[in-house]
Amino acid sequence: MMIDRTRLARLLDRERDAFRERNPRSAAAYEQARGHLFGGVPMTWMNKTAAGFPLYLAEARGARVTDLDGHDYVDLCLGDTGAMAGHSPQPTVEAVADRFGRRGGATVMMPTEDAAWVGAELGRRFGVPYWSFSLTATDANRWAIRLARAITGRPKILVNSYCYHGSVDEVLLVVGPDGRQVSREGNVGAPVDPTVTSRVVEFNDLPALERELAYGDVAAVLMEPALTNIGIVLPEPGYLEGVRDLTRRYGSLLINDETHTFSAGPGGCTKAWDLRPDIVTIGKAIGGGIPSGGYGLSAEVAARVEAMDGLDLVDMGGVGGTLAGNALSVAAMRATLEHVLTGDAFAAMTELATRFTKGVQEVIDAHGLPWSVTRLGARAEYRFTRPAPRNGGESNAAGDPGLDDYLHVYLANRGVLLTPFHNMALMSPATTEADVDLHHEVFAAAVAELVAS
Repeated sequence: MMIDRTRLARLLDRERDAFRERNPRSAAAYEQARGHLFGGVPMTWMNKTAAGFPLYLAEARGARVTDLDGHDYVDLCLGDTGAMAGHSPQPTVEAVADRFGRRGGATVMMPTEDAAWVGAELGRRFGVPYWSFSLTATDANRWAIRLARAITGRPKILVNSYCYHGSVDEVLLVVGPDGRQVSREGNVGAPVDPTVTSRVVEFNDLPALERELAYGDVAAVLMEPALTNIGIVLPEPGYLEGVRDLTRRYGSLLINDETHTFSAGPGGCTKAWDLRPDIVTIGKAIGGGIPSGGYGLSAEVAARVEAMDGLDLVDMGGVGGTLAGNALSVAAMRATLEHVLTGDAFAAMTELATRFTKGVQEVIDAHGLPWSVTRLGARAEYRFTRPAPRNGGESNAAGDPGLDDYLHVYLANRGVLLTPFHNMALMSPATTEADVDLHHEVFAAAVAELVAS
């Protein structure tokens, strides 16, 4: 079925008008902020809004948020994974209050016993035993890359086209339409052309991966076990095993970035799919909303690092940050991992995501739409193409900003929030069947209006 673009434009204008009428206090706060904040927001990505201005937060608890105008929302965005544990989960709140309020101290340049507990727990979950902490997954990736270059003596990093690993310079390149490797469109202020520092291949393309690794200059393959930030792209059978075999054959390390793919289970895809990376990076969710991240090293990689003379891992070596591993973020990580994002919680979250996927597919089928929905554990996403894309290039080409905006504003006007960058819905331990069913009710109504004859 073809979408009537004139009808889509008319419906989108209607929904944007309704959004402006519903949210005068958010609109006023945004206008006031424009005089003091670059772009009018605390972080420029907050301008990614389908309605013209962002909703302003008043309160958030569990899987619900309330804006300045008093509207309540089922939050399926959950901070684009940062609040996978739900907003302000009680065990994390209590741990932060105890550390910062009762016992005192957040940044004191001293370790706490919590850190070793978190390292042991992450090691149990992800299978790599030695951990160091950051405040973001971006920094965890930066530092993992530095270590990989140091111990291999190789200059380049290999990534997948349209991957996302934060604002790391080395990852901002794609496979162009003619097959050449080029800087990704929109790359801001690149210090050098990223093709100088990196190589890039499409996800699910083992021949291309082998071709690039054969040059012998790749220190590490940095990848998500499934692409997420260009829409969920799952690995084909045998692909991840092939990646592991090729990296070993050509002497490159394998770094699994589990920041988003953590949705696959308590140990992310690494545990769920029995993967064997050399390094694991993670951030966002493990701190229950408190800035947190980390990277874990296999015993072999840790031994190689420690055996190298001249690496400055204490002062000016470029690995680490003053606030990394601080007492507050580590306390939050321990509470979140021990009491919130547990195995039982993931089982319930995955069941809800399965319910979400089934309901979306029923709406797609009912209208004969050439759309698809893909699930990765507790995370699901619908795309306006079928079959689902098999790599980043296909996923990027399948983007439909008009449909994205229409559904995002329509849902927001009726109390449901999706991730603003794409149509991702994430389940938390606080999400309920009623929350999922509300999405389905509103989604079905939005689609029905769109395809009405």
